[in-house]
Amino acid sequence: MKNSLLYFLCALGLTTAFSRGQTVLSREDALALALEHNYGILMSRNTLEVADNNRSLANAGFLPNLAVSSGATYNNADTDISFPGQFLEDGTPRPDLSINEAISRGYNARLTLNYTLFDGGVRWFNYQRLRTQYQITELQLRETIEQTVLQLFTVYFQVAFLEETLVNSQEALSISKDRAERAEAQFGYGQTNKLAVLNAQVDVTNDSIALLGVQRQLSTAQRDLNTLLGRSVDQSFTVDKEVTWASSELLSLSMEEALQNNVDVLQAKALLTQNKYDVKIAQGGYLPSVGLNGSYGWNENQNPRSAFFPGTINDSYSLGLGATLTWNLFDGGRTIIRANNARIVLENQTLAEKQTLLQMERDLRNARQNYENALEIYELQSLQVTTAQNNFERTKALYAQGSITSVEFRQAQLNWTNALIQRSRAKYDAKLAEMTWLRLSGSLLRTAP
Repeated sequence: MKNSLLYFLCALGLTTAFSRGQTVLSREDALALALEHNYGILMSRNTLEVADNNRSLANAGFLPNLAVSSGATYNNADTDISFPGQFLEDGTPRPDLSINEAISRGYNARLTLNYTLFDGGVRWFNYQRLRTQYQITELQLRETIEQTVLQLFTVYFQVAFLEETLVNSQEALSISKDRAERAEAQFGYGQTNKLAVLNAQVDVTNDSIALLGVQRQLSTAQRDLNTLLGRSVDQSFTVDKEVTWASSELLSLSMEEALQNNVDVLQAKALLTQNKYDVKIAQGGYLPSVGLNGSYGWNENQNPRSAFFPGTINDSYSLGLGATLTWNLFDGGRTIIRANNARIVLENQTLAEKQTLLQMERDLRNARQNYENALEIYELQSLQVTTAQNNFERTKALYAQGSITSVEFRQAQLNWTNALIQRSRAKYDAKLAEMTWLRLSGSLLRTAP
């Protein structure tokens, strides 16, 4: 799993294209930028690194503890010794004795080894638990990436939709301006009345207002996308508006295959496995623990001379080996409580897994139906565009002949413009519905954006 994620992240290269003097932000570029700068993904990667560090034999307690200790002492003393009532052989009083700078030193070093031979399987189950925790963290990273991808392209396709809507709105305004100029010219020649001129001018104003609204929405969406990409909010760009559909193989996955690849289901199963290890770890408290210990030590003491003895140096060496058996026969019931609680948590996670499976099956079926409906709507909207365009062209010709009113012409124009906008919306809605299905079926990161 980790390798596949890293491949997915690294395989995305940044390219730059230009169209109409403006940088084209491709879907691949947008995805690469988001993956590089998204804070949620960066934090999830760090968490995965911690989990990778934790899933080691050393952290699980399989390796021995080896410790070394050492020390040194130093003492400098001046001593005055009196011998009251003592005499030398010649009968003279024994003189006082002064010992100056009586230096004593001590050195020691010890190497200690402790190793647990048996602990009721706690270390092994803890090791397996840490490995499972890594899998869970990896799945959490995948989930974060999938959610980021969906969030990114929701905004990306909104920009694409508004760019297409802007073109359609500009075309509508151009048509309305031409009609207004035609109405004024006809009015000047007495071929129409003032009402037709006023209606045409009203339509120009309405289309201008609509165009300004689209421009404002587009600017907002572009700033939103720049923010997601972690770059300057005022950076100018245009997006790729060509939509490619996923392969039929990915879209025809069975419900069983989709559930097996769903990240929420995989997390629920991994958590269930982790809880099983928690039960084993808690039950390990019922069994004894056997340990091995050993030590090797060295001591050296350097003693100064005294009134009766010369200075000495003493060296000693020690070697010790031992084994320990610890069996907690009664701990006030704490082990029983921990084991019972672990079993209850396991039971709850078993129920949670079943609940997740049921919910994900529901979500998958809904997502698949939504996608199929969205594709059908897109096809119908495409047909509607063709019909509305043909109707507009015929209406335009009749209007030029004076056979129909400006109101009828305006209605045909609106029908065509709205059909174009609705087709554009249906296209991106269908693509997002497809991506939602792919995410739920575990196939999103295996497909091109």
